[in-house]
Amino acid sequence: MSSKNEVASDEYGTEIICRTQNNKISRCHQPPLQNIYVLLCPVNCRVTCTIKSTKQSCSQFKLRLGTSRHTHTHTHNRVSDTKASMAMASSSASSACTKHIFPSTLTSSSSSSTTSLLSFRDTTISIPKLLSHSKHHQRFYFAVNNAVKTTVDTTLPSSVSTTTNPNDSVVAAKPTILVSEKLGSAGIEVLRAFGHVECAYDLSPEDLCKKISSCDALIVRSGTKVTRQVLEAAKGRLKVVGRAGVGIDNVDLQAATEFGCLVVNAPTANTIAAAEHGIALLAGMARNVAQADASMKAGKWERSKYVGVSLVGKTLAVMGFGKVGSEVARRAKGLGMNVIAHDPYAPADRARAVGVELVSFDQAISTADFISLHMPLTPATNKIFDDHTFSRMKKGVRIVNVARGGVIDEDALVKALDDGIVAQAALDVFTEEPPAKDSKLVQHRNVTVTPHLGASTKEAQEGVAIEIAEAVVGALKGELSSTAVNAPMVPPEIVSELAPYVVLAEKLGRLAVQLVSGGKGIQSVKVVYTTGRDPDDLDTRLLRAMITKGIIEPISDAIVNLVNADFTAKQKGLRLSEERVVVDSSPDLPVHSIQVQVSNVESKFASAVLDGGQISIEGKVKYGVPHLTTVGSFAVDVSLEGNLILCRQVDQPGMIGRVGNILGDENVNVSFMSVGRTSRRRKAIMAIGVDEEPNKDTLHKIGAVPAIEEFVFLNL
Repeated sequence: MSSKNEVASDEYGTEIICRTQNNKISRCHQPPLQNIYVLLCPVNCRVTCTIKSTKQSCSQFKLRLGTSRHTHTHTHNRVSDTKASMAMASSSASSACTKHIFPSTLTSSSSSSTTSLLSFRDTTISIPKLLSHSKHHQRFYFAVNNAVKTTVDTTLPSSVSTTTNPNDSVVAAKPTILVSEKLGSAGIEVLRAFGHVECAYDLSPEDLCKKISSCDALIVRSGTKVTRQVLEAAKGRLKVVGRAGVGIDNVDLQAATEFGCLVVNAPTANTIAAAEHGIALLAGMARNVAQADASMKAGKWERSKYVGVSLVGKTLAVMGFGKVGSEVARRAKGLGMNVIAHDPYAPADRARAVGVELVSFDQAISTADFISLHMPLTPATNKIFDDHTFSRMKKGVRIVNVARGGVIDEDALVKALDDGIVAQAALDVFTEEPPAKDSKLVQHRNVTVTPHLGASTKEAQEGVAIEIAEAVVGALKGELSSTAVNAPMVPPEIVSELAPYVVLAEKLGRLAVQLVSGGKGIQSVKVVYTTGRDPDDLDTRLLRAMITKGIIEPISDAIVNLVNADFTAKQKGLRLSEERVVVDSSPDLPVHSIQVQVSNVESKFASAVLDGGQISIEGKVKYGVPHLTTVGSFAVDVSLEGNLILCRQVDQPGMIGRVGNILGDENVNVSFMSVGRTSRRRKAIMAIGVDEEPNKDTLHKIGAVPAIEEFVFLNL
């Protein structure tokens, strides 16, 4: 029979149920501090915790669940009746946590060295065999804000396995990936191996907005517009947009960044196909292949009408010397053409290696016999080929465009064709796709057109599909993609090297914001990195993002990641400056220490304030674990795990024992303790790590010890 014991209730309609594998729970109690629950159960058993909302009035709850040395805080912003089950895996109390995947819109701050950028809905959780220092019991503890009803159910649900495998890992619901345009089967298989894939083509904007709120990822080609409205309709769940191709002008990058949505593309797989198509149009246009073909199929034989021009010795201007443009240049050189190029961002040495001269825009368009367009569509390039540009071209120029349709003013091109300035044009892309059936440009006798076939080879289609699928899956795993277009391009080797410092950076940010008192808020933060390397070799973008995350998330409803960290900081009025200082330390380690200083604020803990008036904390990574090493001018040495109590005291005998007894009497377990002092028998700071969050009475007793001058409780 099921045995349920109601622990707490309020008006929000949330129910929390804990179940164990062997149907037994020794004890579940609520300490005096509101909404803190402790579950004590036998060792080597599996525990499942389910949170269920029955009302829409509860907008947010927070859950912390973990063993004595591994604590995880999750925030769930709930918009409707939902059910979330969370899973977490850990080995022993002394080992590092494994990587975790969390339910939709949940964010995590853990001691894991890998922090996922993404999260998924309806995750099932189980905690495999957890080892404890105790021979008989293991302790789990969790805090729930805005929670309603908490019960303990000793009946194991049928959906939870009754077998225990020491190698069990997190069992998480698969993310949902929406594919809105046709994608190669090889890419679909990559996606299906990781998540639930829904292929829904030709969606209207309204239908896309309806579907997107249940999706974690969206893959598009050029036809689907990912607008601000789509991103707003996602309600924070959409974590990555994959563009199967190069151009991303159909994605609102600004809105994606604001919503913390990563945008990735597939820039390499279709490069050769696009370049080949450009050369095909170039040669076909020069020899009137399309027109001659149509003439013959109409029963005519018009050899004299379709006399073409040779390519050898002609000047080709490649406008945009990126991946596709450079490949077109290589092939044109092989055809005996003289190739020049314009690209304000292309390295001159790369152009010289291909035998191409970089020239100005005006020189390129005024001297070229053929012009091949390979530039992106941006506000600066939108309709850059207009009446004024065409008027400066050599009469009889021929134009190929396999890039973006919007770079050409199509009405101006028709006029230039009619006036004879442009002899011919070969177009694969258009401002509006598909173009109108009665388009004057498409119907013009001197224009060759194809329906956006640049990437349409079997090899390219499969390559693009695999490239974008792997990029999206990697992003959903929390990995930084080398093809991300709205996030800092942090190389994988840098990410790996900085992994332990990422955790340190976020926790220092969380500590700093908790030390601030008053309602003024944080506006100015300075971060000082010490390193044994050349400062220019230290890439701090990832660390800066995590410090920003640690500062902003505890005091707002924003979800901060590498994509939107700088934008969110600016939006919140947070100015974060950085300084790199060289110290005498091993160059094998990228960072020696990280110091976070907060200026123009008051502190809850005066001892954390330097003489200059700024709150200052500093940390290092020791043996792969983040440590707090300095508070204000006091040296400490504490592992940044669990919760922390900082006490400034008179340095005298018996202080450790007195505070330890107070915590022990209230069943609060101490995991570590460190004392730093200025000099003997004067002032000292005692840093105490605790597994449980002490209630207000316990903290009051600590503060009442005569030799303790001030203290603060910090949740890590």
